[in-house]
Amino acid sequence: MIQKISAPVSVQLVYDHRQHTVSPRQIFWDGQVVRISKVGMHHTIREGRTLFHIFSVTSKNLFFRLKLDTDTLFWTLEEISDGLAN
Repeated sequence: MIQKISAPVSVQLVYDHRQHTVSPRQIFWDGQVVRISKVGMHHTIREGRTLFHIFSVTSKNLFFRLKLDTDTLFWTLEEISDGLAN
């Protein structure tokens, strides 16, 4: 089931300058640390003049959609899903 969240979160991110990759490693949300096991998709969108980076990531059996605002550098947890049908 997909649940819209839209909550501010803290994200631990790793940048590899050799491979030119950016990977979120952990999400700090609601007093919990969620370790990210895989980054599925990364893309960008533009809303007006603001560029957002969107990351689809997994942690064990949960899926998360993270949004990075490049103007403020604030992260938002947009969605969470357990993979089951709604």
